[in-house]
This record gives sequence, C-alpha cells and structure tokens, in this order.
Amino acid sequence: MTKPRIHPLGDNALVCESAPPATLDCQRRIWALADIARLMPHVVEVVPGMNNLTIVFDPLEADYEALAAQLEDGWEAATPLDTGGAEIEIPVRYGGADGPDLSSLAKHVGLSVDEVVKRHTEAEYVVFFLGFQPGFAYMGGLDPALHTPRRAEPRLEVPAGSVGIGGAQTGIYPAVSPGGWNLLGRTDLKLFDPARNPPTLMQPGDRVRFTALEVRA
Repeated sequence: MTKPRIHPLGDNALVCESAPPATLDCQRRIWALADIARLMPHVVEVVPGMNNLTIVFDPLEADYEALAAQLEDGWEAATPLDTGGAEIEIPVRYGGADGPDLSSLAKHVGLSVDEVVKRHTEAEYVVFFLGFQPGFAYMGGLDPALHTPRRAEPRLEVPAGSVGIGGAQTGIYPAVSPGGWNLLGRTDLKLFDPARNPPTLMQPGDRVRFTALEVRA
C-alpha cells in the first residue's frame, strides 16, 4: 500500500490520508492507526474517516514534526484491524413514498426495480465510519452496478430512516435533514437515540444487511 499524505489541519490537527479508492483493507488499517495514535503524547482526539485519520493535539505541548513522523511510521507498522463487529439487519420498505428515487435509479443503471432491490439486499456491507450527522454510517460493499451520482438538486428535507445511494455508497439518514442521495426506501429502526448506550445503532466494523419488507414501483 502506498504511503499516505500527511498534512496540517489548522494549527492543532494533522490529517493522514490514503489515496482512493476506499477499500475495507485500507479502512482496517485506519482503525489500527487510530489505536496507535491514541497513545501518542499530547494527542487529545482521534477521528477516523473514510480513507483518512485526523488527530487533534495540544499545540502548546506537541511537536508537530514528531507527530507527523509517528503517524507515517504507524501507518507502515499498522496491522489491518478486524473489529469483529456486530451483524445488523435493516428492514426496508422499498419504493413508493418511502423510496421516491427507486424507479429513476433503476432506469439510470439499466435494471428493473426488482433487480435493484435484489442487488441492494444481497450485498453485505461494512460500516467504515460514522459522520455527517449522529448515527449516519458510511458503508462499503455496494454492488458496483448500483453506483449512482447524487441528485443534481438535493432535497431540503429527507425523512428520518430514509435509505439512499450516493455515488459508490449506501446509507441511512438517522434524522430529518437536507440530503442529495437517491432514496430507495425507508426503515423504522432508530439509528440514533441519546438515551441508548451506545447511542448509535451501528459502529465501525459492523456488518449490515438490508431486507425488503415490501417493494413498490
């Protein structure tokens, strides 16, 4: 694997960034590097992302050059980490009012609605990281035949539980928010609950499968 790019983010953070594409092996290396970074002196926060890791440090105590060198060495030394995450099933109502973009996405990729749902539910996904909003899981594993660009005009309000495709990924909106992903369906599962421990339904490394409760064109 090629060396990552390490660069500053403001005066108290460093980003270690691997070149695309996003792969499970790369993400496992990111998780392993995160464990190493948490032990580095004067590091106050470690934030894994997609193909990248950000560390926040105390600028009054930390040596920037030393931390950058430790990140580079850690990348080389890291053994890709399999977190052994949970298996999670997401029941989805596909199409209709719950999935207003299902038919247009099927037309775009040249498949029937039933074939799109079949491919979406047959794949096993792995949570790479959480971001965008609390509980929003970025997952790898989407069938390449379903890769679809985001909508040209994002919606101002996407309902909570909406399941969508954006580029090479699928995801679920935990709460009502603006969004530009193509909406295939909706689940009633609560992805984020501050009263739950942990509050997010999914964690990095979890394996996810979607099941179809119903399919409407």
